[in-house]
Amino acid sequence: MAVHYTINGQLTYIATGGRAHVAGRPYALFIHGAGFDHTAFALQSRWLAFRGFNVLSPDLPGHGRSEGAPLTSIGAMADWVLQLLTAVGATSTVAIGHSMGSLVAMEAAARSPATFTRLLLIGSAAKMPVHADLLDAALRNHHDAIDMVNLWGHGHDAGIGGSRAPGVWMVGASARILERAAAGVLHADLAACNAYDGLAAAPRVTAATLLVSGARDIMTPVRNALALATALQSAELRVLPEAGHMLLAERPNELVAAMADWIVQVATP
Repeated sequence: MAVHYTINGQLTYIATGGRAHVAGRPYALFIHGAGFDHTAFALQSRWLAFRGFNVLSPDLPGHGRSEGAPLTSIGAMADWVLQLLTAVGATSTVAIGHSMGSLVAMEAAARSPATFTRLLLIGSAAKMPVHADLLDAALRNHHDAIDMVNLWGHGHDAGIGGSRAPGVWMVGASARILERAAAGVLHADLAACNAYDGLAAAPRVTAATLLVSGARDIMTPVRNALALATALQSAELRVLPEAGHMLLAERPNELVAAMADWIVQVATP
């Protein structure tokens, strides 16, 4: 199930987790990572949709089924998210973001503190520098960029199997999603991450924040997540053993557990 809204004259695709929105319920906003789309949060968005939340899991502009060109800065993405929430009339919103999406969630919460009640930032850090070789390959739309994201993004177990869902090849699934993105999308996203410094935004975030990191994440290492947690007004860091950066696929059950106690028990009566 999905809904469509026109933001800045462009049609936006928003997955709802399989449930229609109900007036009066709190909203849960999911923001995907660089080069990905709403399908990355298929499990988590559906889980919250069946536990009393109006789910908004959009494809950012130029991604997935949404129209337009990809936005070129984290600030522009944060403004777009706030426009989306205004368009749907969302109040009492929790935000869940992975990687680039976590930066967007944090920046949006810094710009409009009253909009958000809680944040769940997955694979996050105040700064996400991107290797020059990865940026170059993405600029050339070369498959090396996808290969580097997969190599650096997945933990050891994901590289040799290890999926919680039988028959699912995590590395291959990530590659397929990135391959179907339009030319230029991955580079725009990575460049936006590379240019962003969240240390300015973090102190302005008033929403209680949970950061979840993989112990073997080499894209946003735990030490960088800890630095972000320290900069935020109210934050907790949980580290998942042996996991890499692609926690949505590598540790889906643990993320659901995090949502259960960080969001559901707090945000619903």
